[in-house]
Amino acid sequence: MADRNEAAGDDRKDVVRAVLATARAEGRTALTAPEGKVVADAYGIPTPAEGLAECADEAVALADRMGFPVALKIVSPDILHKTDAGGVRIGLGSAAEVRGAFTAIVHNARTYDPTARIAGVQVQQMVPAGQEVIVGTVTDPTFGKVVAFGLGGVLVEVLKDVTFRLAPASAGDAESMLDGIRAAEVLRGVRGAPPVDRAALTDLIVRTSQLAADFPEIAEADLNPVFASADGVMAADIRILLADGPVRERRRYGREEILTAMRRLMRPRSVAVIGASTEPGKIGNSVMRNLIDGGFPGEIHPVNPKADDILGRKAYRTVRDVPGEVDVAVFAIPAPLVPAALEEVGRRGIPNAVLIPSGFAETGEHALQDRIVAIGEQYGVRLLGPNIYGYYSPWQDLCATFCTPYDVKGGVALTSQSGGIGMAILGFARATRTGVSAIVGLGNKSDVDEDDLLTYFGEDPHTRCIAMHLEDLKDGRAFVEAARETVRKKPIVVLKAGRTGAGARAAGSHTGALAGDDAVYDDILRQAGVIRAPGLHDMLEYARALPVLPTPRGDNVVIITGAGGSGVLLSDAIVDNGLRLMEIPDDLDAAFRRFIPPFGAAGNPVDITGGEPPSTYEATIRLGMSDPRIHALVLGYWHTIVTPPMVFAQLTARVVEEFRARGIEKPVVASLAGDTEVEEAAAYLFERGVVAYPYTTETPVAALGAKYRWARAAGLL
Repeated sequence: MADRNEAAGDDRKDVVRAVLATARAEGRTALTAPEGKVVADAYGIPTPAEGLAECADEAVALADRMGFPVALKIVSPDILHKTDAGGVRIGLGSAAEVRGAFTAIVHNARTYDPTARIAGVQVQQMVPAGQEVIVGTVTDPTFGKVVAFGLGGVLVEVLKDVTFRLAPASAGDAESMLDGIRAAEVLRGVRGAPPVDRAALTDLIVRTSQLAADFPEIAEADLNPVFASADGVMAADIRILLADGPVRERRRYGREEILTAMRRLMRPRSVAVIGASTEPGKIGNSVMRNLIDGGFPGEIHPVNPKADDILGRKAYRTVRDVPGEVDVAVFAIPAPLVPAALEEVGRRGIPNAVLIPSGFAETGEHALQDRIVAIGEQYGVRLLGPNIYGYYSPWQDLCATFCTPYDVKGGVALTSQSGGIGMAILGFARATRTGVSAIVGLGNKSDVDEDDLLTYFGEDPHTRCIAMHLEDLKDGRAFVEAARETVRKKPIVVLKAGRTGAGARAAGSHTGALAGDDAVYDDILRQAGVIRAPGLHDMLEYARALPVLPTPRGDNVVIITGAGGSGVLLSDAIVDNGLRLMEIPDDLDAAFRRFIPPFGAAGNPVDITGGEPPSTYEATIRLGMSDPRIHALVLGYWHTIVTPPMVFAQLTARVVEEFRARGIEKPVVASLAGDTEVEEAAAYLFERGVVAYPYTTETPVAALGAKYRWARAAGLL
């Protein structure tokens, strides 16, 4: 059976290959409608019966054979948008209508483009009525082949209610696409209309995505409109565009190659600083001071041809003179000097170069950057940068940067393309005392990028959460592969910059026009299980909170609040973050009511009112922690003299720790409303495993939502 399926797959590829070869031989980058029909038939994509007519009599004969009504469409390799050229007529119910439409279509086409080559007119069986949808594929510059799905019709490009997945898409991917659009309810049937055949629509998405994956030379494939009904699906039109030339493949490294290099980068035993300086204020001096003052226990070798000693360390004229094995060479020299020094690093057998200097592709010096990449590939040197602030590896007491040092060890790994964002990360970490396992600048990403670091952080025992600021991805598929592997073990938070510039490029199909960069990023990152943060502060807060929160074991969330207004806002935040408020069963409702005053409110939120003593907070939190049907708690505290902020913080932390010691762990987040004393109380709670924030109801619930999104992506819920 497997051999038969494989043979069938080869046969259909041969059919399509022949069609594409014909188009290429004629210098075309678009298939005609009849050629599109051949491709669709080869891949089992349902299309209506059709034929090509070169004169009105042939059109009438074809229509008679198919049965009325029919549609007529101009066939020209030079007219892609047939409707714009007046080249489409539908619902033709008689021979006279077909004859008149044929003449009008040809006339319109010649008027629209007098030089256009006209092969004839396509006569097509009218498609049964159904819900219009669009299915298509596009070649995304970051992720490669991507399949798209959304509602069709004239408003598709206005509403842009479309979702994307990597191609080839699995049946599960395709099924999730049907539910991933805002108008998903339409497919289930509204106002008495029957639901569409989901299995047929899913199969169509899978087949279309496989076509794109099998033929990299197909730049865009557009099935629009597709009519979906309870009886199946039918693609009324298929447009296929070919790529202008071959796509350049990025060099890929195997997992073990990546891990070997990244371990030596992040856990070096010996570091050489090329351009080390005795002069304060120089980058080479700052890097040396940070390495020494940070307590790096390995060898530190300054390289400077004009010095014998730098900061008490013997200096070497060239990296060739450095004794022993060196794991990392940190460059602190001007950009024009980097290639020659990198050649020496390569010949010396040093596996990693950290390129701090700017003056490469970011300033238009692409040739210079290409040169260092070629040198790195020639000698097997992995390049971090250029144009970076360096990097921190606190568990190795390594501070290889010219920026301020940081040494609070913890479980959060942070990366950024931007130096400014990197320093914002550093400042946030210091202000919040967030322990980090690494802070890494990526800059121009001439070589080492996010997928290399994800591969390493995924197996690093010190890293529990990874947060990445990125402006682009060099290889989106490599990132997705690394992310999927890592997400099973630890969460990844991404801040993708450049959302507002999406969709500006020109495209030759509806699918291409809909595939704005950010729309594709959003869906593919979600498909990879990555948590996308809406802003820098959100990314940093998620990174800080996720390692603190235990993994939830179910979807039931309960709010316990001392203020009704906070309870309403917390409920809104629950919905906004895709969480579910638990429907409180009668026995649990009665249990809560025993602890709250008659004018309070059980249900969910549980409103204990603001004037209650600490014992009421404690009793209700204990009940929330002890009942196994409750899986997460959201606490809303209201500052009163009856229960001061630190009293609330201490009792909450004590109860949570008591249950944790008994093996009962649930995520608990808290929103503290009150005077400035709530700031200290929130910090106290955070340090003890309760994710708490003052003056906001949105942030603690957003952090809880992020934890839930990761738990679902990791298959833990």
